[in-house]
Amino acid sequence: MAANSAYLAGLQFLARRELSEAQVRQRLARRGYPADEVDAAIARLLEERALDDRRVASAIAHTETRVRGRGRLRVKRQIEAAGISPSLAQDAVEQVFGEIDSDALLAAALERRLRGRDSITDEREFQRLYRYLVTQGFDSDRVVALLRSRRPRA
Repeated sequence: MAANSAYLAGLQFLARRELSEAQVRQRLARRGYPADEVDAAIARLLEERALDDRRVASAIAHTETRVRGRGRLRVKRQIEAAGISPSLAQDAVEQVFGEIDSDALLAAALERRLRGRDSITDEREFQRLYRYLVTQGFDSDRVVALLRSRRPRA
């Protein structure tokens, strides 16, 4: 009967938001459920498809790109940080970035940082913007090309 309570706790976690198998497993263990009860609860959640890492990876990828405006590398890191395998993370990233224009996503991230200005004022700002965009997961070559196009003509 105790395995049933681990299962119900897992369902409660999943009712609030999508979680990966690793996240549910970690939360159940933190609540003090024994490993065998956690395994039984996870197996039942997987069987009932209440727990699906592929669906979670896709949800994270969509949120990171459409809501937060993040680049490919950062999205993949976020998915893997949720305890999802690198292969599933890569599949989700490929799917999401197949549906969107990554150059437009990069340009939108730069626009937000420039706050309506058309050009980059100096080398210091160039470097600051470069660091920001690369940490947001955008490809460094594309970042440099975009930033160079925004430098004032001398």
